[in-house]
Amino acid sequence: MTFIYCCRLELHDSLYYATREIGRLYETEAIIHNYALCYAMELVDSEVYSTTVAEEHSYRYFCPEQVPKYEEHLTPLNQQGIYVTPAHSIHHATTLNTWKYANNNYHVEMEKTQKNIPSFGRAKEIAPESKFEFFVISQKQLKLPKWIRLGKWMSKAEVQTQEVVEFKLKTGDFAFPYPLNPLDVMFTHQVVSYDVINMPPVSLIQNVSIRQGEYYEFDNPYKSEKLRLPARMQYRFKG
Repeated sequence: MTFIYCCRLELHDSLYYATREIGRLYETEAIIHNYALCYAMELVDSEVYSTTVAEEHSYRYFCPEQVPKYEEHLTPLNQQGIYVTPAHSIHHATTLNTWKYANNNYHVEMEKTQKNIPSFGRAKEIAPESKFEFFVISQKQLKLPKWIRLGKWMSKAEVQTQEVVEFKLKTGDFAFPYPLNPLDVMFTHQVVSYDVINMPPVSLIQNVSIRQGEYYEFDNPYKSEKLRLPARMQYRFKG
Protein backbone atom coordinates (compact mmCIF):
# COMPACT_ATOMS: atom_id res chain seq x y z
CA MET A 1 0.00 0.00 0.00
CA THR A 2 1.30 3.45 -0.91
CA PHE A 3 1.18 6.52 1.32
CA ILE A 4 1.99 10.06 0.12
CA TYR A 5 2.72 12.92 2.50
CA CYS A 6 2.91 16.60 1.63
CA CYS A 7 5.28 18.34 4.05
CA ARG A 8 5.63 22.07 4.77
CA LEU A 9 8.83 23.23 6.43
CA GLU A 10 9.28 26.62 8.15
CA LEU A 11 12.70 27.84 9.27
CA HIS A 12 13.08 29.15 12.82
CA ASP A 13 16.79 29.96 12.35
CA SER A 14 18.92 31.06 9.41
CA LEU A 15 19.78 28.13 7.14
CA TYR A 16 23.32 27.87 5.78
CA TYR A 17 25.12 25.35 3.59
CA ALA A 18 27.56 26.12 0.79
CA THR A 19 25.78 25.41 -2.50
CA ARG A 20 28.22 27.61 -4.40
CA GLU A 21 31.56 29.19 -3.50
CA ILE A 22 32.18 32.38 -5.48
CA GLY A 23 35.49 33.76 -4.26
CA ARG A 24 34.85 34.65 -0.62
CA LEU A 25 31.06 34.37 -1.01
CA TYR A 26 29.43 31.14 0.16
CA GLU A 27 25.90 31.01 -1.20
CA THR A 28 22.94 28.93 -0.01
CA GLU A 29 20.47 27.91 -2.71
CA ALA A 30 16.79 28.14 -1.74
CA ILE A 31 16.36 24.40 -2.29
CA ILE A 32 16.97 21.58 0.18
CA HIS A 33 18.51 18.43 -1.29
CA ASN A 34 16.64 15.20 -0.74
CA TYR A 35 19.73 13.54 0.76
CA ALA A 36 19.86 16.26 3.44
CA LEU A 37 16.16 15.84 4.17
CA CYS A 38 16.54 12.10 4.72
CA TYR A 39 19.06 12.74 7.48
CA ALA A 40 17.16 15.69 8.96
CA MET A 41 13.87 13.72 9.04
CA GLU A 42 15.68 10.97 11.02
CA LEU A 43 14.93 8.34 8.38
CA VAL A 44 18.56 7.21 8.08
CA ASP A 45 19.90 4.41 10.32
CA SER A 46 16.63 4.25 12.24
CA GLU A 47 15.24 1.34 14.23
CA VAL A 48 11.80 2.97 14.04
CA TYR A 49 11.74 2.81 10.22
CA SER A 50 13.81 -0.41 9.98
CA THR A 51 16.60 1.37 8.08
CA THR A 52 19.55 0.43 10.31
CA VAL A 53 22.91 0.10 8.57
CA ALA A 54 25.97 -2.05 9.21
CA GLU A 55 27.96 -1.08 12.30
CA GLU A 56 30.92 0.19 10.28
CA HIS A 57 28.60 2.68 8.55
CA SER A 58 26.65 3.65 11.68
CA TYR A 59 25.34 7.21 11.65
CA ARG A 60 23.36 7.51 14.88
CA TYR A 61 26.08 7.83 17.50
CA PHE A 62 29.54 8.43 16.08
CA CYS A 63 30.99 9.18 12.65
CA PRO A 64 34.67 8.20 12.66
CA GLU A 65 35.35 10.07 9.41
CA GLN A 66 33.78 12.98 7.57
CA VAL A 67 33.21 11.05 4.36
CA PRO A 68 29.67 10.84 2.92
CA LYS A 69 28.25 7.34 2.74
CA TYR A 70 25.04 8.06 0.87
CA GLU A 71 24.80 4.66 -0.79
CA GLU A 72 25.28 2.76 2.47
CA HIS A 73 22.90 5.06 4.37
CA LEU A 74 20.09 5.46 1.83
CA THR A 75 19.88 1.97 0.33
CA PRO A 76 17.94 0.70 3.41
CA LEU A 77 15.29 3.36 2.62
CA ASN A 78 14.87 1.74 -0.80
CA GLN A 79 14.40 -1.62 0.88
CA GLN A 80 11.64 -0.15 3.08
CA GLY A 81 9.99 1.72 0.19
CA ILE A 82 10.61 5.20 1.63
CA TYR A 83 11.45 8.09 -0.68
CA VAL A 84 11.79 11.85 -0.02
CA THR A 85 11.84 14.49 -2.77
CA PRO A 86 13.95 17.67 -2.61
CA ALA A 87 12.23 20.68 -1.02
CA HIS A 88 11.33 23.76 -3.06
CA SER A 89 10.79 27.26 -1.73
CA ILE A 90 7.24 28.49 -1.21
CA HIS A 91 8.59 31.89 -0.18
CA HIS A 92 11.95 32.87 1.26
CA ALA A 93 14.27 35.76 2.05
CA THR A 94 18.05 35.82 2.34
CA THR A 95 20.56 37.43 4.68
CA LEU A 96 24.23 38.25 4.04
CA ASN A 97 26.61 37.77 6.95
CA THR A 98 30.32 38.64 7.05
CA TRP A 99 32.66 36.58 9.18
CA LYS A 100 36.32 36.95 10.06
CA TYR A 101 38.86 34.59 11.50
CA ALA A 102 42.37 34.82 12.93
CA ASN A 103 45.19 32.52 13.99
CA ASN A 104 44.69 31.66 17.66
CA ASN A 105 47.88 29.69 18.29
CA TYR A 106 49.14 30.14 21.84
CA HIS A 107 52.78 30.20 20.73
CA VAL A 108 54.06 31.53 17.43
CA GLU A 109 57.40 32.69 16.18
CA MET A 110 57.15 36.43 15.74
CA GLU A 111 57.76 37.34 12.13
CA LYS A 112 57.18 40.56 10.28
CA THR A 113 53.98 40.27 8.26
CA GLN A 114 53.97 41.30 4.64
CA LYS A 115 50.36 42.54 4.64
CA ASN A 116 47.89 43.54 7.32
CA ILE A 117 44.77 42.05 5.66
CA PRO A 118 42.22 40.17 7.80
CA SER A 119 40.85 36.86 6.57
CA PHE A 120 37.12 37.10 5.97
CA GLY A 121 34.23 35.72 3.99
CA ARG A 122 30.54 36.26 3.38
CA ALA A 123 27.76 33.74 3.81
CA LYS A 124 24.43 34.15 2.05
CA GLU A 125 21.87 32.35 4.22
CA ILE A 126 18.14 31.62 4.00
CA ALA A 127 16.33 33.78 6.56
CA PRO A 128 14.01 32.58 9.35
CA GLU A 129 10.30 32.27 8.50
CA SER A 130 11.15 31.06 5.00
CA LYS A 131 8.94 28.14 3.95
CA PHE A 132 9.61 25.05 1.84
CA GLU A 133 7.57 22.11 0.58
CA PHE A 134 8.51 18.50 -0.19
CA PHE A 135 6.86 15.10 -0.58
CA VAL A 136 7.39 11.72 1.04
CA ILE A 137 6.30 8.48 -0.64
CA SER A 138 6.22 5.35 1.50
CA GLN A 139 4.98 1.78 1.28
CA LYS A 140 3.99 1.90 4.94
CA GLN A 141 2.47 4.54 7.19
CA LEU A 142 4.99 6.93 8.74
CA LYS A 143 4.96 9.23 11.75
CA LEU A 144 7.28 12.03 10.65
CA PRO A 145 8.94 14.42 13.13
CA LYS A 146 7.54 17.89 13.83
CA TRP A 147 10.91 19.52 14.59
CA ILE A 148 14.14 18.94 12.67
CA ARG A 149 17.56 20.56 12.24
CA LEU A 150 19.24 21.45 8.95
CA GLY A 151 22.45 22.80 7.48
CA LYS A 152 25.91 23.63 8.82
CA TRP A 153 24.52 25.48 11.87
CA MET A 154 21.95 22.75 12.66
CA SER A 155 19.19 25.32 12.17
CA LYS A 156 15.82 24.59 13.77
CA ALA A 157 12.81 24.05 11.49
CA GLU A 158 9.18 23.10 12.02
CA VAL A 159 7.54 20.48 9.78
CA GLN A 160 3.81 20.22 9.12
CA THR A 161 2.72 16.96 7.50
CA GLN A 162 -0.51 16.36 5.63
CA GLU A 163 -1.31 12.93 4.22
CA VAL A 164 -2.65 12.87 0.67
CA VAL A 165 -5.95 11.03 1.08
CA GLU A 166 -6.87 10.53 -2.58
CA PHE A 167 -4.51 9.89 -5.47
CA LYS A 168 -4.45 7.86 -8.68
CA LEU A 169 -1.61 5.91 -10.27
CA LYS A 170 -1.52 6.71 -13.99
CA THR A 171 0.75 6.28 -17.00
CA GLY A 172 1.39 8.84 -19.72
CA ASP A 173 3.15 12.07 -20.61
CA PHE A 174 3.34 14.54 -17.73
CA ALA A 175 5.30 17.41 -16.22
CA PHE A 176 6.48 18.10 -12.68
CA PRO A 177 7.48 21.71 -11.86
CA TYR A 178 9.45 21.15 -8.65
CA PRO A 179 12.98 19.81 -8.03
CA LEU A 180 13.82 16.15 -8.50
CA ASN A 181 17.00 14.14 -8.19
CA PRO A 182 17.83 13.05 -11.77
CA LEU A 183 19.58 9.84 -10.68
CA ASP A 184 16.42 8.74 -8.87
CA VAL A 185 14.04 9.32 -11.78
CA MET A 186 16.06 8.71 -14.98
CA PHE A 187 16.20 4.89 -14.65
CA THR A 188 12.42 4.47 -14.47
CA HIS A 189 11.20 7.36 -16.64
CA GLN A 190 12.05 8.87 -20.01
CA VAL A 191 12.99 12.46 -19.14
CA VAL A 192 12.76 14.65 -22.26
CA SER A 193 13.38 18.18 -20.91
CA TYR A 194 14.35 19.91 -17.67
CA ASP A 195 16.21 22.82 -16.07
CA VAL A 196 19.38 22.07 -14.09
CA ILE A 197 20.02 23.28 -10.53
CA ASN A 198 23.75 23.02 -9.86
CA MET A 199 24.37 21.92 -6.29
CA PRO A 200 26.34 19.17 -4.52
CA PRO A 201 26.42 16.26 -4.04
CA VAL A 202 24.14 15.62 -7.06
CA SER A 203 22.76 18.47 -9.17
CA LEU A 204 18.96 18.54 -9.27
CA ILE A 205 16.49 19.17 -12.10
CA GLN A 206 13.16 21.03 -12.18
CA ASN A 207 10.39 21.84 -14.68
CA VAL A 208 10.73 18.23 -15.76
CA SER A 209 8.83 16.79 -18.74
CA ILE A 210 8.48 13.01 -18.85
CA ARG A 211 7.23 10.79 -21.67
CA GLN A 212 5.11 7.71 -20.98
CA GLY A 213 5.96 7.30 -17.33
CA GLU A 214 4.07 6.27 -14.20
CA TYR A 215 2.95 9.01 -11.83
CA TYR A 216 0.73 9.72 -8.86
CA GLU A 217 -1.93 12.34 -9.61
CA PHE A 218 -3.37 14.19 -6.62
CA ASP A 219 -4.50 17.58 -5.35
CA ASN A 220 -1.98 19.40 -3.17
CA PRO A 221 -3.64 19.45 0.28
CA TYR A 222 -2.15 22.87 1.05
CA LYS A 223 -3.15 24.74 -2.11
CA SER A 224 -5.36 24.40 -5.15
CA GLU A 225 -3.04 22.70 -7.62
CA LYS A 226 -3.03 19.27 -9.20
CA LEU A 227 0.32 17.51 -9.14
CA ARG A 228 1.71 14.58 -11.08
CA LEU A 229 4.54 13.14 -8.99
CA PRO A 230 6.75 10.48 -10.62
CA ALA A 231 6.20 6.99 -9.21
CA ARG A 232 8.80 4.25 -8.60
CA MET A 233 11.54 6.68 -7.59
CA GLN A 234 14.46 5.17 -5.64
CA TYR A 235 17.84 6.40 -4.45
CA ARG A 236 20.50 5.61 -7.03
CA PHE A 237 24.15 6.55 -6.96
CA LYS A 238 25.64 5.74 -10.37
CA GLY A 239 24.66 7.49 -13.57
